Amino acid sequence: MSIVVTGATGHLGRHVVEQLLEKVPADQITAVVRNAEKAADFAARGVKIALADYNNPASLDGLFASGDKVLLVSGNEFDKGRVQQHQGVIAAAKAAGVALLAYTSAPGSLTAALADDHRGTEEALLASGVPYVLLRNGWYHENYTENLAPVLEHNAVVAAAGEGRVSSAARADYAAAAVAVLTGEGHENKTYELGGDEAWSFAEYAAELSRQTGKEIAYSPVSVEAFTGILTGAGLPEPFAAILAGVDASIEKGELVVSTGDLSRLAGRPTTPLSEAIATALKG
Repeated sequence: MSIVVTGATGHLGRHVVEQLLEKVPADQITAVVRNAEKAADFAARGVKIALADYNNPASLDGLFASGDKVLLVSGNEFDKGRVQQHQGVIAAAKAAGVALLAYTSAPGSLTAALADDHRGTEEALLASGVPYVLLRNGWYHENYTENLAPVLEHNAVVAAAGEGRVSSAARADYAAAAVAVLTGEGHENKTYELGGDEAWSFAEYAAELSRQTGKEIAYSPVSVEAFTGILTGAGLPEPFAAILAGVDASIEKGELVVSTGDLSRLAGRPTTPLSEAIATALKG
């Protein structure tokens, strides 16, 4: 029996493999990657490395074995047809007879276009008959804390989220939930709505940044159209900018507030406070 993690050198996948190494022997972990060099550190620690690409279904043949537990980390190529990419993994998992396939999805409450590929993948997974777990991950602290340069340069947090709140958590928190599912029992055919313990507003985020930097940083709410323009002006492709701005519109409606407590329950600890993620980012 092996625990197989796709996208294992990505932001989330790397956290999952690191945390799995604390719980199970390295030779029980298979890291699925597109570039073996990026996984050299895992290989050196005894993790099995498998090369595959979501865009090449043939590369998925033989990837899984009967009884494997699999984490399908959602792809990040928004322009490549993510549902079709994920369906290739689901088909390979079904053919192999895996014991469990966990998928990193989006909150059930999210209606933004970002959620469309996740809903399509969930439908394909449920239709496949493979024992599944839906890990409906909320927003990540790092979506904000990894992009602080323009905020600190202009002393402004700009978003199209109005007074909406976000139950974000650290990637490591979501990874801990995935590891609990992959190494635990009794999670088959369950859906977990995952989010941070404390929801925050962008005004509160700006206030916390001000407190930690000693600068006067204000929240500047803008329209979805204006925010899309700002993102494209910063170099993002227009379709992706529209998707991100659409998430802000969903935040304003309260769609990224997750109050189930599933994340801290699965992780076995409170989720990382936003203030801590800010402090870590400012140190970096």
